[in-house]
Amino acid sequence: MAEPVRPPGWRRGIAGVMADVWPPRGALAGGWPGIGAGAWPSFAAKLRSWASEEAGAGRLLPWVPVAFGAGIALYFSADHEPVLWIAAVTAGLLCLVAALMRRHRLFPAAVMMAAAASGFAVATVKTARVAHPVLARPLYSVSLSGFVEARDIRERSDRIVLRVNSMESQRNAITLTRVRLAVRKGTAPDVGSFVQLKARLLPPLAPVRPGSYDFARDMFFQGIGASGFVMGAISAQPPPQEGGFALRYAATMQGLRDAIDARIRARLSGDERAIATALLTGRRDAITPDVNDAMFISGLGHVLSISGYHMAVVAGVVFFAVRALLALIPGLTVSHPIKKWAAAAALVAAALYLLLSGAEVATQRSFFMTAVVLIAVMVDRRAVTFRTLAVAAMIVLIAAPEALVHPSFQMSFAATLGLVALVQFGLPRLFATPDSSTTQRIALWGGRELAMLLLASLIAGLATTPYAAFHFHRITPYGVLANLAAMPVVSALVMPAGLLGLMAAPFGLDGVWWMLMGWGIDWMIAVTRWVAALPGAVGRMAAFGIGPLVLGSLGLILIGLLRTPLRWSGALMLAAATLWAAAAPLPDILISGDGRAVAVRGGDGRLHVMRSGKDVFATREWLAADADARLPADSSLGDGVSCDEAGCVVAMADGRLVAMALRADALADDCARAALIVTTRAAPSSCAAGVIDRPRLQQQGALMLTRQGRGFAVTPVRAAGSDRPWAPAPPDATEFEPTLVPRAPASRVQDATPPESEQGVDD
Repeated sequence: MAEPVRPPGWRRGIAGVMADVWPPRGALAGGWPGIGAGAWPSFAAKLRSWASEEAGAGRLLPWVPVAFGAGIALYFSADHEPVLWIAAVTAGLLCLVAALMRRHRLFPAAVMMAAAASGFAVATVKTARVAHPVLARPLYSVSLSGFVEARDIRERSDRIVLRVNSMESQRNAITLTRVRLAVRKGTAPDVGSFVQLKARLLPPLAPVRPGSYDFARDMFFQGIGASGFVMGAISAQPPPQEGGFALRYAATMQGLRDAIDARIRARLSGDERAIATALLTGRRDAITPDVNDAMFISGLGHVLSISGYHMAVVAGVVFFAVRALLALIPGLTVSHPIKKWAAAAALVAAALYLLLSGAEVATQRSFFMTAVVLIAVMVDRRAVTFRTLAVAAMIVLIAAPEALVHPSFQMSFAATLGLVALVQFGLPRLFATPDSSTTQRIALWGGRELAMLLLASLIAGLATTPYAAFHFHRITPYGVLANLAAMPVVSALVMPAGLLGLMAAPFGLDGVWWMLMGWGIDWMIAVTRWVAALPGAVGRMAAFGIGPLVLGSLGLILIGLLRTPLRWSGALMLAAATLWAAAAPLPDILISGDGRAVAVRGGDGRLHVMRSGKDVFATREWLAADADARLPADSSLGDGVSCDEAGCVVAMADGRLVAMALRADALADDCARAALIVTTRAAPSSCAAGVIDRPRLQQQGALMLTRQGRGFAVTPVRAAGSDRPWAPAPPDATEFEPTLVPRAPASRVQDATPPESEQGVDD
């Protein structure tokens, strides 16, 4: 066996690396760094040498999608929509400048600036291309007719996407293009049908707190201008015109997915069927909440969403199966490139899987990554490299720039970056020829493969932790354990059995494969339940701002892409991001966008909630962002809250009162006693308390308040001057002060403080 190629100095270990990073005492003329005069010039020269090496030939391409993504991120952070032609012209000019400077020493900087400007311009163009009306106010009775474009079967209800043909409402001034509607379980019409119905429409869901996920932005790029629910019966009607090729294709694929689900349903039931259907068709809304929660708590939630892993398994199974079959024919093995043929067959299988699973943005991203790898095999290039990852990232970001701000994109590419770095730097040493008989025996019994699986799970889990903590406010302490126990079964049994079931279904021989798939899913569910029940399995993380996430992302990129010891600067950034996130302050008051829910931090440090509606979504998100394990139905949320028909009142940690006034006759008393009033009524101008009223909520959305002395610093969802297509500014928008100071005199507020016995200090 040929001796593997090892990097120079591979035996020197940590000591050798540290000697390069920091010279020994005797090597510096002036002594230790910071003491001798010659230390810093020597270290600066070392830094310049490393930087020059990082900027060498072939090192620039992986950084292009990073700069391109930075431009997209800058676009989404803008207060109002950029001017399209200016963004496009700026990007074109910077690209021209970069081309002219290709022999200049500043060429890398010029390329990065051009890439960032291009990302900004591409995002601007995409928004202009998908622009459509967005509902601004609720509509309570709307007559709609149109084509059903999509249908989701959910656990408690079904959901459809309706392409609107006509829309009638007394209060409506616009005609929406698409709406998403919830319907009663089992009443969703078939995809492709033309229907008439009455519905209540709501504006797309805005963030429930500043910094939380923007569902309205997602719906905008899907072409959906409102959500709601159907009122009454749905009647099928003859279509006034043809629905077009896209609708016929959607109906065909939906029929195929329904047929697959029916075949699976004949053998499996419950969560087995739901997970099997999710893995093969992308429909995962029928999974019961307890299993769904256990999957995410254990770190196996990624299995439920078709991603790069699923594409890799499908392509890998087809690749090795086709190659093995072709290898049985000696003539083909000698004279034909069967490896390339197998890669082509795997590419076709991945494309069919993409179409079958619905071709959503996340699935498209996974397909592009897999396709780039397979095409690299077909053209005799290395398949798993940073260049492959860079090309896949650029394809995804050009096609769907909005994917950058989606958690699935962030987590997928972070994990892939870590795994590619492992393949490039770690596996050559891991699979090098062992130097001892003991190591050889361990490798013979699968020690290397086990180490590879352990490292892959650990690195992918660590790389995705910042994004899981930011978006979902949770981490998975036992994620490596769950993946080690479940993923081999999923890879070797569940997914191959599912693929064989799909191929055998037309011949009526699929039953045994669904049964095998169910056995593997049973094992996966058992692992998730076991891991989720372990002490400390639920790792909760309080919400933090975008700053730590950006810093942590940069740290991951530096560790993954740099080759010199400069990469460890990324570790320092990750450490700083962790401390920054852990030090994020918790809000004192949270107010929902409709003013029907107010959460106040009491003397016990926990949130106490006043609610006038039945919607618990905001409360659930607030508790998750507060790293609070309580559920919205927990009775302790009402501790210290005093309510009557006129409103509610609760004390803050400093004893001052926050009131939610439901009726006008409650305002007089609240103005005299409370430091802050939240109301949808018009407060009197003489009110001594600070007031959050309906106009402010309509213009700024949900609010987060933090105490500053006797006043509050206000952080809104929609900042002053913000006007984006998915969150248009109200026509009567006015600017509010960022700091709200109660108008009550200090002595009056102190007099209104309840005694200690009423503050719950004994609790």
